[in-house]
Amino acid sequence: MVCIRPATLEDLMQMQRCNLLCLPENYQLKYYFYHILSWPQLLYVAEDYDGAIVGYVLAKMEEEPTDGIHGHITSLAVARSHRKQGIASRLMTATHKAMEEVFCAEYVSLHVRVSNRGAIHLYTNTLGYGVQDVESKYYANGEDAYEMRKYFAGGAKRRSGRGSSTGGAARRGGAAAGASDAGGGEATAAGSGSGAKEPAAKAAATAGVS
Repeated sequence: MVCIRPATLEDLMQMQRCNLLCLPENYQLKYYFYHILSWPQLLYVAEDYDGAIVGYVLAKMEEEPTDGIHGHITSLAVARSHRKQGIASRLMTATHKAMEEVFCAEYVSLHVRVSNRGAIHLYTNTLGYGVQDVESKYYANGEDAYEMRKYFAGGAKRRSGRGSSTGGAARRGGAAAGASDAGGGEATAAGSGSGAKEPAAKAAATAGVS
């Protein structure tokens, strides 16, 4: 039986291995450290009965939000041997809950290849994401990406309750600072808008999840 639990430092190498086996967007180990040191509440793994990591979600909070406090799914992967079991949706649900409860996020975003029908079906039909925009030639091979967002139920109340723009900015700044005590170290690959440098092969939730 597969259990979903918070990721630990000891899991990072297995997470990286899962990424290498499942996805074309790959990251150096220090990028996983960057995430777990900055936002430990947002990283989850799927652990099989034998202790093997068969899936993970890598996520973060945007450090300089311009349109409300929000999270971003950097990467999502499930081993081929464990797909069609609802593992991807359980991983995503866990990190969504943490974003909203710990960081008071109003919504979460991600990028996905326009050709990745399995992942798009998961995000839209199962998890309630909608397409926000299309980013031309987002990936290193020139493929376009959908920018997708999911708005949390409590997000509208938080947006209306922020009051003046000054007060809202202060609360957003406080949340971002609390989420990123690691100090925005340079990453080898990054999701959009994080403040970390973005190479040609950008991070995205493209997975092997279908």
